[in-house]
Amino acid sequence: MPNLKRISLFLWLLCSSLPVFALDWSDTQLSFKYGTRYAEPYNQQHIAKSIYSLTHANGYRYGSNYLTIDYLSSNSQDPARGSTATGADEVYALYRHTLDLGRLLDTSLSAGPLRGIGLTAGVDWNNKNDNYGSKKRMFVIGPTLMLDTPGMLNLSLLALYESNAPNAIANRYTYATHTMLNAVWNFPFNAGSVPANFEGYANFIAAKGKNEFGGNTAAETNLVLQLMFDASALAANNKIKVGIEYQYWKNKFGNPSNIPGSLANTPMLRAEYHF
Repeated sequence: MPNLKRISLFLWLLCSSLPVFALDWSDTQLSFKYGTRYAEPYNQQHIAKSIYSLTHANGYRYGSNYLTIDYLSSNSQDPARGSTATGADEVYALYRHTLDLGRLLDTSLSAGPLRGIGLTAGVDWNNKNDNYGSKKRMFVIGPTLMLDTPGMLNLSLLALYESNAPNAIANRYTYATHTMLNAVWNFPFNAGSVPANFEGYANFIAAKGKNEFGGNTAAETNLVLQLMFDASALAANNKIKVGIEYQYWKNKFGNPSNIPGSLANTPMLRAEYHF
């Protein structure tokens, strides 16, 4: 297992040692989504959650950056630690940097449906105040295929170096290094006269060995679909989108299917403000 401090240093060098370039494009959004059928492992209840997010994406000459910070607020069906009446709160942050190798080498790597090849690296971080008390830290790195489509479709094969330090254990636990096949897309289209987007991601994550309590983990499938419509006409000079989102998550966090709450089928309402 690689040393996490070395991985962290590598990712920092990868993302910060490049010269500063003018941005080709940039998008920042505040979003809100709400659903009533979230699931959490070892919990048999349907959970209502409000999720507030700040997301920033940009592109420059040699690649792109993506950062999202989510604040997730559950109802009492997902209680905070030491409470039965107050819902848990969670912060989840994700950062990815994709380096376009063709642009870096000043050569075309396109062929057939392939627009280019990249190297993606990043980090996930979370903190939740429920009884389990997740404190996830995960570093990722791997190749990305950028496909030549009318919108955006990227396929990545990433190595995951994940650890956690929940309330029940004294020291941070590191899972076995495992892999994830990731697809992310954004396809614009017109719904009549209204601009719209079909976007989302799919993660197929291999099992990560034993969990921190000695049990087996299972391979995960995490699929998120969004259908968003431009609602800018509702507020002059504001870029507003509204729509629906759906998440299917099998074996959530690597918990096998016999664990209650390991399967989530969650429809949501979603709104975004871009600036």
